[in-house]
Amino acid sequence: MPPQPSAIAPPPGNRIDSLTTELKAEKYLKQPRQHECGELANYPEGGWRAWGVVVGSWCALFGSVSFMNSIGTFQAYLLRHQLRDYTPFTVGWIFGVYNGLTFLLGFQSGPIFDARGPRELIAGGGVLTVLYLMLLGVCDRYWHFMLVFGIVGGLSLSLVFAPAIAIVAHYFDKRRGLATGIASSGGAVGGIVFPLMLESLFATVGFAWATRVAGFVCVAAFALALALIHPRFPPKPVMWSTIRPDLMVFRHAALVLTSLGVFFLEWGLFIPFSYLASYTLDHGSSPRFSYMLLSLLNAGGLFGRWISGYFADKIGRFNMLIVTVLGSFFAVLGIWLPASSNQAALVVFALVFGFFSRGNVSLAPVCISQLCTLAAYGRYYSTAYTLVSLR
Repeated sequence: MPPQPSAIAPPPGNRIDSLTTELKAEKYLKQPRQHECGELANYPEGGWRAWGVVVGSWCALFGSVSFMNSIGTFQAYLLRHQLRDYTPFTVGWIFGVYNGLTFLLGFQSGPIFDARGPRELIAGGGVLTVLYLMLLGVCDRYWHFMLVFGIVGGLSLSLVFAPAIAIVAHYFDKRRGLATGIASSGGAVGGIVFPLMLESLFATVGFAWATRVAGFVCVAAFALALALIHPRFPPKPVMWSTIRPDLMVFRHAALVLTSLGVFFLEWGLFIPFSYLASYTLDHGSSPRFSYMLLSLLNAGGLFGRWISGYFADKIGRFNMLIVTVLGSFFAVLGIWLPASSNQAALVVFALVFGFFSRGNVSLAPVCISQLCTLAAYGRYYSTAYTLVSLR
């Protein structure tokens, strides 16, 4: 019986073609594939380079967000010294402008990050951070503090905040919540260190040198950040089409609702972080206790970011965000309002509120990252947070 055609061995030329096809297929399977949107379907999820980026982001946020978490320290000091003739409401405008510009000007930094990567933005933000800390020492009028802290400080943080958070998402997917929580804890650690350091330096070397020392610390932090943070993708040419802000992202209902949720979330968090120190001073506590409360607030936030990030990767990012919002709500209504001047209750409030509130701050960007492609993450993230500037 003659052999079937399928059993006949292919001629040598066909064997070579078949082998070449198999090698090409094997090479293709080993390459990271892309989604239709153009983003890589696989992530490093670890390794020296990826975790180095997390540490670099931690350093960048330590040198920038720390001062947002230490607003109460500056406000309490200025109300009793350089700006003692002004009301708390008037002085509060300085820090309101600082917070507002941080998120409003971030509207532009997100698209630039998507096009150019994080390093240029973080370098510019680092220079401005050191500049405004050095200039604070020569301020003695209201408009000085508004210009230096409110405007220059807000601009500096707007350049750092979005890129330092968003770059982590380029290296992590399944563990994005944990990695972002670890990176964002840099601001929490700074919120512990700087209030205690400034409180001590205010009494020993004065306001001017206290802020200069903080500036020198930031020089080291940003130097480490720039040494460790590396973009994962090559930069695009600088053209208006690649770096322009894009309000059209609000066509997506899920992003609109999430952005509104973040707006009300940040609005609620602003009051305790800004006024807790002044509140305790007005209720007869010592300045040392007031500054300690801010450090405890951030100490609770340090663990809150890590733990909430870990469980967010397990039970869902939006689910964990809801848990942290409910925890913050309970802390304000159930602990702070009944506490009055009870110092033990205020300590408990600082730890509990810090734990939940800082957890939801680090989870909000991770939730936004689930609503867009990786290539547009910076644009979506910064545009969503533009609403926060209106609070």
